[in-house]
Parts: sequence; structure tokens; C-alpha cells
Amino acid sequence: MNIIFLILPLTLVLCVVAIAAFVWATRSGQFDDLETPAIRVLHDEDATTPRQTEAVLSRDPIDPDRLPR
Repeated sequence: MNIIFLILPLTLVLCVVAIAAFVWATRSGQFDDLETPAIRVLHDEDATTPRQTEAVLSRDPIDPDRLPR
């Protein structure tokens, strides 16, 4: 029976803290836009230019016999 006097107030304090954290997150804009970050990943542009891509493709393949052992 004595444990109820400890657990009940502790539970109430934790609930108040959780509600306060949710209200703070809502007011600070954490839940404003949930779709854009997921879509932004799909439309990310590659940082290489066409000339850089051509330079990479025009390199000679590596000959395994010339590699140091």
C-alpha cells in the first residue's frame, strides 16, 4: 500500500512532463511539415557536372598487374 504513495505522484509528474514536451514541440513547429523532408531526398540533385562525369568515364581501367603487392 505504501508503494502507491510513491508511484502515483511519480506517474502524475511524468505525465505532466510528457504533455509539456508535446506542447513545446507543437508550438516550436516540429509537426508543421511532415511531407517535404521525405520528398526532398528523392529530388536531391547530383553535385557533379557533365564534364566531371565525362572525365571519370574516360579514364583508363585499372590494370590489376600494375597494382603494388
